[in-house]
Amino acid sequence: MVGIKTIKIDGEGIHVFKSAIYIFESSSGFTLELDIIVSEVAVKKYRKIENLIMEIELEDGRIINSIMHVKILTGGLPQLNLFCELNDIQEYEDFDRVNENDSWFPNIEEGITIEEIRKVEMPIEEVSLKLKLPIDQVEWLKKQKKATLNEMFQEFIYEIWKK
Repeated sequence: MVGIKTIKIDGEGIHVFKSAIYIFESSSGFTLELDIIVSEVAVKKYRKIENLIMEIELEDGRIINSIMHVKILTGGLPQLNLFCELNDIQEYEDFDRVNENDSWFPNIEEGITIEEIRKVEMPIEEVSLKLKLPIDQVEWLKKQKKATLNEMFQEFIYEIWKK
């Protein structure tokens, strides 16, 4: 199996937790496939982009530069499936091959959890709350800055989780 050392998307390095690169063989031809587990932040960033300029540095020193199509794989861990058609597969002879009729596909999710991914890059989501509070608390909340409230609620929730 060919190992990946680094990956750049549109010239920017990306943190990859696990990856697999292989040749997919179908009746319509060959594609180079790259499956990568990334953070939820990265999936959100590339979700609506159809094609990415990829620079893949392999462990043996080879570099693959290609424009690849993006598919977001749902369910399980956050991951991207990138692929491009291949006309000449001779330079990829040492890559694993997967046939469209095979039941085997590389399983890159094994051995990693969403908690480990979030330790590296935690997504931040906006949330709106509707509360019924005494007027004095409402007045106090309105006087606070958004950053202060964000920090306060984060600390409050972590404290509740500890109990």
